[in-house]
Amino acid sequence: MRKMKVVVACLLMLSMLSACGGRSEDSGRVQIEFFQNKPEAKASFDALIDKFNASQSRIHVIQVNPPDAETVLKTRVVKNDIPDIIGMGATDTYSLLAQSGIFLDMTDSPLLEHVDSNYVQMLKEVAGMDEVIGVPFATNANGIMYNKEMFKELGLSIPKSWDQLLSTAQKVKDAGKIPFYFTYKDDWQTVLAFNALASNLGGIEFYMDRREGKVTFADKYQEIAEKQLELLEYGHGDNFGKSYADGNRAFARGESAMYIQGTWAIPEIRKANPDMEMGFFPIPTGNDPEQNKLVSGVDTLLAISKDTKYKEEAKEFITFLLEPENSKQYIDEQTLFSTIEGVKQEDPAVAELQPYLEQGEVVDFADHYIPAAVQLNSVVQSFLQKRDVDHYLKTLDEEWDKVADRR
Repeated sequence: MRKMKVVVACLLMLSMLSACGGRSEDSGRVQIEFFQNKPEAKASFDALIDKFNASQSRIHVIQVNPPDAETVLKTRVVKNDIPDIIGMGATDTYSLLAQSGIFLDMTDSPLLEHVDSNYVQMLKEVAGMDEVIGVPFATNANGIMYNKEMFKELGLSIPKSWDQLLSTAQKVKDAGKIPFYFTYKDDWQTVLAFNALASNLGGIEFYMDRREGKVTFADKYQEIAEKQLELLEYGHGDNFGKSYADGNRAFARGESAMYIQGTWAIPEIRKANPDMEMGFFPIPTGNDPEQNKLVSGVDTLLAISKDTKYKEEAKEFITFLLEPENSKQYIDEQTLFSTIEGVKQEDPAVAELQPYLEQGEVVDFADHYIPAAVQLNSVVQSFLQKRDVDHYLKTLDEEWDKVADRR
């Protein structure tokens, strides 16, 4: 009996190891691991994986999507246990991994043939490399959701400039309603307005120069900081006591006219109110409408391990994901945008963003270029609470320099 228990325990352990992405062959199929970091996308990727696995008999893809996926991925990289395919955002973590040389160079890959060149360029800029490391798959956007019914009731139109935005907010306030529902209990929410202001007013080139020590936040971010504070005048009185989840529910209930947010929140809002009529417009950060761009970045890129034994199989799966039908299925379920030419997001909630995407009037998220160790979220949250512009910009410079010295 004891021997039987040991055998069962060993079999269970082997099963668990296999489920965690072992490079085994299953019924004659090559097994490849697809590791991705978005828990909300797991079901969507599962459906696509099932479709791919059923479409042929040579390759079997398994998905791995652990909690705190980026930390798990970094740990696995240190242990030289790199998944065959990695799906992740184009963030500072991606930049570090790309620079470490663990991913396959895709610069001349035919996989990029039908991918929007704006997002290919973003990968190069985020990584600070001339090579293209990975394939942009899906993108998102950051802007202002608005309650169409309330706008109509108050006779408001979509603001096209910064002054118009503040005027619109004041009209809402004068009507006894909440202009913006801020959710600054969660520090990452404080960076939403920062991204629009920093990317549009400071430009992504600021970060190229900051990497070389040519500029400082203190020199270039005064206007950005002041406008962050201006927005706070139009909140709801408990800006730092409400969370992202609180905000989604409140906006769905019609408690504010506007909500600075990302497109990723749309499914959550609809869970609370499926019938809500919402629109979405870019944050107008300046007074020249022609200069205002939509903040849109790579939500998921697909990278292949340079050392995987199954490069061609990995490319075949990525080719499948990039097919228009499959890209469309994914963006429809996740309320995202496709990088594939001709694949459109048709959700009416984001219709007003579509012209910016089609015309390439987009700029990346500023925080994608800021090292994670700077702790931007907590720095911005603290600034909005204390309202000390000089200290804020000094802190950003000091934290950036500390990280740069360690790299």
